[in-house]
Amino acid sequence: MLPTFLLCVSLLSLTIFPSTSQATVPPSGRFSFVNEGDFGDYIVEYDANYRVLSIARAPFQLCFYNTTPGQYTLALRMGTVRSEALMRWVWEANRGNPVGENATFSLGANGNLVLAHSDGRVAWQSNTANKGVVGFELLNNGNMVLKNSNGGFVWQSFDSPTDTLLVGQSLRLGAATKLVSRASAEQNRNGAYSLVMEPRDVAMYFTGANSRTPYRYFSFAGRERFFIPDGSTVLNITLTPTLGLQAEVANSTSGGGGYVFKNPRFNTTLSYLRLETDGNLRIHTFIIGTDSEGSEFQRWEISVTVFSETKCQLPGRCGELGVCENSQCVGCPTPNGLAGWSSDCRAPKLSGCGGKVKYFELKGVDHFALKYTRGDGPVKQQNCADKCSKDCKCLGYFYHTDSSQCWIAEELKTMTRVGNSTHLAYIKTPAQ
Repeated sequence: MLPTFLLCVSLLSLTIFPSTSQATVPPSGRFSFVNEGDFGDYIVEYDANYRVLSIARAPFQLCFYNTTPGQYTLALRMGTVRSEALMRWVWEANRGNPVGENATFSLGANGNLVLAHSDGRVAWQSNTANKGVVGFELLNNGNMVLKNSNGGFVWQSFDSPTDTLLVGQSLRLGAATKLVSRASAEQNRNGAYSLVMEPRDVAMYFTGANSRTPYRYFSFAGRERFFIPDGSTVLNITLTPTLGLQAEVANSTSGGGGYVFKNPRFNTTLSYLRLETDGNLRIHTFIIGTDSEGSEFQRWEISVTVFSETKCQLPGRCGELGVCENSQCVGCPTPNGLAGWSSDCRAPKLSGCGGKVKYFELKGVDHFALKYTRGDGPVKQQNCADKCSKDCKCLGYFYHTDSSQCWIAEELKTMTRVGNSTHLAYIKTPAQ
């Protein structure tokens, strides 16, 4: 049993110094917004309709927006109301899970941020109830935070990106390790492309409707300006104000690593990196400056485009099927040879699993993923064909006769013309 004196001191301590979890948000820090009223007047990204909330810190503002009537996303907008500066969406709470009219966004006494449907069903929350939150703040870098009484972050929006990183925002272990593209300008759900932080790399992947596993179509590792120290593991990747990706690594005595995209011409603090709907990776910068006549201007500029000169590397460059050369779609593969390309180009429709098939050949082409994917082999070409024929998901195969390497393709998409005639593609078609 504790001595009486110690017991009294212990009880007194509990009374005077309540635990952090008992802290609450004061009435002045609580809020509740309803998705109702008139739409905003200015043009925003995706040609969306939007309603602003009174949570703002220039050039950021929280809004409800929709690209499909009645289906709203809670999102952070970046930009100004000047007509020449299209405002962009740089963070979203509920992609793929829209709310409707009269939905609410609130912060209550328990410190939990909640986005709810009009009937009270929760669409999204910060999961911070009774964790010591005493207030909410939108920081000047676009990070929304819930703070405890010591000023520490209990939750931050920077830990849950969708397709965008703001300057200072990271992909990191213990939080989000990838970006996922939007499906399209009209459809706000996860798309086919992802940017993934890996132990010693940052790579880009395509996942199609027929894919068993993602296809890697780009890797930063091995590129001239990308560096990760030997024997180290990437802990986080952060977008820097100088338009680079800074890597913090473990197990290294030589510091971190990273990648520099370019040397910027302007102040690039107000920038974001976006994995776009087409699979390209771009950095957009909001520039505030003065022209030669002394007048202030504000505008967006695309500072970096990763596939600016190598668009044939993009899986969807030529739609569902096409041959690409010098960033242009130059042919549609058919059993009778290459036809002129159009967006209607498709692989032959197969009758179903188990039907008889045959293949037509294309010489001097590679699949978009071959550069970053190891094939099977050495293996005989007939064995490669047999493997595809037995696989109902296989739409064709690629074979390099100079190395006897085989790749099975569940997605065809864009094929790149190469100068090596030993690189062959075989597209599956029904046997007549």
